[in-house]
Amino acid sequence: MYTWLETASLEEIRVKQQTVRQLLAESRDRDLKADIRRILRFMDEEMVARSELANVMRLSMAH
Repeated sequence: MYTWLETASLEEIRVKQQTVRQLLAESRDRDLKADIRRILRFMDEEMVARSELANVMRLSMAH
């Protein structure tokens, strides 16, 4: 999971998020839902980190 997340494109992450959200909606198991939410948080964190990195890179290139 972590290796894929680090190398996946933003579009791949978005597509996988939709799949994982569907699993969350269909799941009835409390522990499984907790694991799914954790996976979604990892995906969200990766997307935020990439966005912040892109902003820093834009700012550094502007100076």
